[in-house]
Amino acid sequence: MSLVEINFDGIVGPSHNYAGLSLGNLASARNAGAISHPRAAALQGVDKMRANLGLGLTQGVFLPHPRPDRAWLEWLGATIETVEPYLLANALSASAMWAANAATVSPSPDTVDGRCHLSVANLISMPHRSHEWHCTIAQLRIAFADERAFAVHGPIPAPFGDEGAANHMRLAPRHDAAGLEVFVYGARGGPFPTRQHVEACKAIARLHGIHSALFVQQSEEAIAAGAFHNDVVAVANENVLFCHERAFEHRGNFLAALRDEFPWVEIVEVPADRVSLADAIASYLFNAQLVTLPQGGMALILPTEARDNACVWGWLEEMVAGNGPIRRLIPVDVRQSMANGGGPACLRLRVLCDPATVDPRFLVDEAKLDRISEVVAARWPEAIAADALDDPALWDRIEQARAALLDALDLAELA
Repeated sequence: MSLVEINFDGIVGPSHNYAGLSLGNLASARNAGAISHPRAAALQGVDKMRANLGLGLTQGVFLPHPRPDRAWLEWLGATIETVEPYLLANALSASAMWAANAATVSPSPDTVDGRCHLSVANLISMPHRSHEWHCTIAQLRIAFADERAFAVHGPIPAPFGDEGAANHMRLAPRHDAAGLEVFVYGARGGPFPTRQHVEACKAIARLHGIHSALFVQQSEEAIAAGAFHNDVVAVANENVLFCHERAFEHRGNFLAALRDEFPWVEIVEVPADRVSLADAIASYLFNAQLVTLPQGGMALILPTEARDNACVWGWLEEMVAGNGPIRRLIPVDVRQSMANGGGPACLRLRVLCDPATVDPRFLVDEAKLDRISEVVAARWPEAIAADALDDPALWDRIEQARAALLDALDLAELA
């Protein structure tokens, strides 16, 4: 079996809008009420996937969820036509586009049974995300249906919040070697809701049968500054941990444990006196795809906002000029996603597996991306204003656009 890291990107859905629903996400709050551009957002995401293919990386997709979510409103005894504006906004959210929150993934080298395990995230801390897991697990069970290679688990039960891979990192000497899985959790009592509970982290580690795991508390200072997920202040790839100096609450103990027990780990830490937490979070420096290139070496695929920040870009250029493991900086334009609080890393879920074991409908090449782009260009709304969410014509257009994409990708069973 040939193990390859596949980045599964969420296709930005046709209901992409700025309702400001995510407490603690500064970009989401700052842009609440602004006019969104779903077509441009989705095409920016497709362009990012094209760029990854151009680097020689393997690329997959997850599909938008049904929006408005009429089934969720029925649970609440409501209908799309009569529900309060706040619940309507929650039913229309396109937040499933951020596939980093879809699941936590433990690849086969790390698990007792030698299978890749995926646990769908419950996302219970935010109403607009709490109803995603039903549609997410439906896709996971199709894409990873081969039970010889995969085990797909349901969500951790309430009240233990789990936000998926955005709070999970994997370190290994190389992708196909046994690794260390780092689960990052929040502490209760901060200014924003605790999204990732340590109980959920430990439950996933048990369910996946992980050989080696560490449970690390995220810095309360970072969460208060707007790092609502760990992937806003840290990212890992193979043997490299790339993080901000203020990412972890007990930084010294965590880094010492890595150095003592896992000497093959290389730590690239950005000092706070060079790049402040505020600059790191505003630029989404760490919400980047840190990837191993087929020709060797690592690249950082990061938002253009990082290039636009003088402090951030200056430090990055110095890092690349040195003799460190990260050799290339690749800015990508995902500004529509960024305006709602999600950078390049938010848009993707990493799965290490043999591509031959994945349902091919979820894997893409240039031709399939062309097909997706054609549907988006023809069907996705060009703009959505905040006061248009109650327009039945908009609901119809959103539902018809998604149906056209499912048809184009031969995934009608997700309707």
